[in-house]
Amino acid sequence: MRTILIVTNLYRSLRDSSSQSTLLFMLLLVILASNASNAQKNNLKPGFDKVEYMELMYMHSLIYDSTKADPNKPRFVSPKPAHFKSIYRSPVIGMENRWELWKDERSVVAINVRGTTQAPVSWMQNFYAAMVPAKGALKLSNSFTFNYNLAENPRAGVHVGWLVGMAFLAKDIVPKIDSCYKAGSREFLVMGHSQGGGIVYLLTSHLYSLQKQGILPKDIRFKTYASAAPKAGNTYYAYEYEHLVDGGWGYNVVNSADWVPEVPFTSQSLTDFNNTNPFKNIDSIVGKQKLIARVALRHAYRKMKKPSIKAQKNYEKYLGGYASKAVKKVLPEFEPPVYMKSSNFVRIGPTIMLLADDDYYKLFPDSDENPFAHHLPQQYLYLIDKYQK
Repeated sequence: MRTILIVTNLYRSLRDSSSQSTLLFMLLLVILASNASNAQKNNLKPGFDKVEYMELMYMHSLIYDSTKADPNKPRFVSPKPAHFKSIYRSPVIGMENRWELWKDERSVVAINVRGTTQAPVSWMQNFYAAMVPAKGALKLSNSFTFNYNLAENPRAGVHVGWLVGMAFLAKDIVPKIDSCYKAGSREFLVMGHSQGGGIVYLLTSHLYSLQKQGILPKDIRFKTYASAAPKAGNTYYAYEYEHLVDGGWGYNVVNSADWVPEVPFTSQSLTDFNNTNPFKNIDSIVGKQKLIARVALRHAYRKMKKPSIKAQKNYEKYLGGYASKAVKKVLPEFEPPVYMKSSNFVRIGPTIMLLADDDYYKLFPDSDENPFAHHLPQQYLYLIDKYQK
C-alpha cells in the first residue's frame, strides 16, 4: 500500500514531463527500494529453524576461554558460524557473566550469552536460587539499581541469581541494541546455553518490557533460543513469557538425557495454585465426610502440606539467605531482596525435545564421573543434526 501511494504521487507530479524514460526509471527505483526495505524486515521467520539454532550454537562454543580448558581432556572443536561475524565481546561482568554480539550480511544481529564457567562465582550464581518477584528493583551497587518488569502478575517469580546476572548483562546489551538499530538492524536473535539459557528467558522478558515502555523501538523483532536451559521462574512467570514469544518467536531446546533443564529443585505448595482451586476449602469438603473418613483425610492433608512448607522455608534459608552472604563477597554493595514464599520452578517455553536414543547413548553413555556428559554443545549438536521435524 505504501509503495502504491509513493508511485501514485510521483506519477502525478511527473505526468506532464516530456521525459517518459526518466519517469519509468524513477518508478523502478522506488519499487526496488521499497522491496529491499520489506525484505530487510522479514529475514527472521517465526517457527523453529534448525539451521538457525545450529549457527547460534557454533557462536556459543566460541565464547568460552579455551585457555582454561583441562589440557588432559580432549576438547570438542565446534564448526565456526557460516554467516555471522563477531563484532563485540563484552568484558567479564557481574558474576562471571559474558556475552557476544554477532551480525550477518542481512544485518540480523545475534546476542549470545555465556553459560556457567569453572569459576566458583559462576556456580554461586546458580546456587543463589531463591525466588523473587518478577517485577521490582534490585540494588547491585551504590551506583546501580536495576529496575525490571518481567511479568505483570504479582505472583510471577524468577530465580534471583540469574536475575542478578541478567541485570549486569542488560546494562551492556541495551546500548548495543540501540547502536545496531541506528545502523539499520531491526532483527535480533537472542541465545544462551545452560546458565545462559536461563538468563535469556529473563533478558527476553526485559527487552519486551523496554519496548512496551518506549525505551527500545517497537519495530525491533526478537527471536529467542534458550538451549539446555534450567528452570528460571515459576508458573506465573512462564505463562507470561510464553505469551510474549507466542507464534514461533521463542524456543527451549532440551536434550532428554540432560539433567540441567531439570533444576533448580522444585517444591510446590498449596499456595502455588491459582486462587480458584479446591484445596483452599478443603476443611469444608472434609467436614462433610463421616467421622473416620474425616479424621483420616485431615491426617493425610497435614502430612502432605507440612513437608512442602518446610521445604520452601529451607530453600529460602539456604539458597536465599546463606547464598546471598557469598554473593556479597563478590558484590559488596549488593542488597539482598525480599524473597517470595515459593520455590515452584517450572520448565519454560515451547520446547524442542531432542530425544536421546540407543545410538546416542552408544556415543555418549551415562557417566558417574562426568556430570556434563549430556549437557555440552557436542551432544546438542549431535542430536539437532538428527532432528527431522
